[in-house]
Amino acid sequence: MPDFSFEQAHSGYVVGFDEAGCGPWAGPVVAAAAILVKEKFPPELACQINDSKKLTAIKREKIFSHLNILEGESCFLSVGMCSVEEIDALNIREAAIRAMERASRALKLPLSITPSLGLADGTVKPKLPYPVRSLVKGDSLSLSIAAASIVAKVTRDQIMKKLSVLHPEYGWERNAGYGTAYHQSALMRYGVTPHHRKTFAPIARLLGSQ
Repeated sequence: MPDFSFEQAHSGYVVGFDEAGCGPWAGPVVAAAAILVKEKFPPELACQINDSKKLTAIKREKIFSHLNILEGESCFLSVGMCSVEEIDALNIREAAIRAMERASRALKLPLSITPSLGLADGTVKPKLPYPVRSLVKGDSLSLSIAAASIVAKVTRDQIMKKLSVLHPEYGWERNAGYGTAYHQSALMRYGVTPHHRKTFAPIARLLGSQ
């Protein structure tokens, strides 16, 4: 379970970063930034936070709701995104880094809080106005990164549910744009939408065969 060990080892304010949506075939990549104020953050919520992939959708949404209630007091949250067009132009890794940089710029902080360290999940290192440390499996180690992973995942799932209203045949409200058998079958039947990542191999192959 993640804890405050990395945050407590640093004397200043730490920002955790994580992304959601690097693997799907459709939709944007979403990154989140999270500052948890160690002295104020409720321990009863901290013990529930984990890597978003290890939580059920209901649990993620419940924690997301609690985080938003606390936002501006014991935590500060923001999101940044990169569109499908940017993903195709940059590549997914660079798009995820850019989304993290946008999430950092989107943080609305009081004058009393100035970030002095970023903790980014995985091996990515966004360019920020403060030092950044990459942590492999950071969402299982740092509470700040884990909180960011939940915010990013829930936000992206909400986006994909809205897109599924426009394109209900692909099941994005269930598969979040991942290449499930259902999604693959729908692609063969209905073709590629503007929300599909055209540089991703399965979509590129399909476009090449049309």
